[in-house]
Parts: sequence; structure tokens; C-alpha cells
Amino acid sequence: MTGETWSGAKESQSYTTVAILLHWVIAAAILVQILGGWAMEDLKGPEKFEAFQVHKSAGLTILLLSLFRLFWRLANPPPPLPEGMKAWEVAAAKFTHFALYALMIGIPLGGWVIISTSPYNIATHWWGLFEWPRLPLADLPFRKELNGIAKAGHSAAAWGVIVLFVIHVGAALKHMFMDDDDVMTRMLPFMRPK
Repeated sequence: MTGETWSGAKESQSYTTVAILLHWVIAAAILVQILGGWAMEDLKGPEKFEAFQVHKSAGLTILLLSLFRLFWRLANPPPPLPEGMKAWEVAAAKFTHFALYALMIGIPLGGWVIISTSPYNIATHWWGLFEWPRLPLADLPFRKELNGIAKAGHSAAAWGVIVLFVIHVGAALKHMFMDDDDVMTRMLPFMRPK
């Protein structure tokens, strides 16, 4: 059954192709970012510089894709959750999605703050195409402190994404194998909802 949302758009029983594509591209990019972030710690010299340029470019790309995904979601509401879900499951699903969006946008923004307040003033070349602008934070009297806070937050938030990722995947598998509903199949490009 489809209903009408606050925006006047019709509720669908499946995600749009754009939503599915964005979901998987962003998920893969975040996974690569986390693994790459750990790997960069051991690099030295030019290799480390190049790895950071890729990491920054990928992070800023995730930011742009996540903002687009958020606007897409607002314009194209997701399918309703199954009616049989318990209240705590609905609350947990909504919280997890909200937290994931906050981190998908917040972590790259934090990275942008880090590069904008860095004492090294190393330019960010977005995929080698152009120099990404810095946020206007260089003249702040607490620039050094803000850089430290942003670095600590960036690292802690990455762990938050890992925890939420495990919860998100675990919940999707529960829906598929224990609840036997279509929650997971709605986001898989090769499967159609029941």
C-alpha cells in the first residue's frame, strides 16, 4: 500500500535506483577510507603525501555524495518499515540511520576542518583536478586547539562508523534470515522486494 508523505511524494515499497547506487558507492568508499586511513599511518615521505591526497579527495567526495544522498532521501522518502517491527526496533533503525547520516557528513567536514587549520598549510588537490578551498579558519586565535579537537573527533567518529556499520549489517541480516521480510532486499540491486 502506498501513502502520501509530507512532501506530497508517494511512498514506495522499494528504494529508487539512485538511492541504491548511492548507498553502495558511499558504503564502499567509507570502507576503503577506514582501511586506507589505518594503512597511511605506516607510510613515509612521498608515499604518505600521495596517500593523504587520495584520502582527502575521497573524503570530500563522500561529503558531496552524502549531501546529495540526504537531499535525495528527503525528496524520495524510503519505503516504510515492516508493520510487525517492535517499537524499540523502529526507534533503533531511525537512530542508526540518523547517526550514519550525521557521521557520513560530519567526518568529512571534520577532515576539512583539519586541513583548514593545519599548521602545514598543505594544499588539497581534489583528484588532481583543482585545489580544494580551505574553510576560513586560519586566522582563528584557537586554530591549534581546533585542529587537535577535529583530529580527535575524526578518529573517534571513524570508530563510531565501524560500530554503526556492524549494527546496520547485523540488522539487515536479521531482517533477511530471521524476520524473513523484504527490508534487506529493497536495498540490493540484484533482488526485488517480495
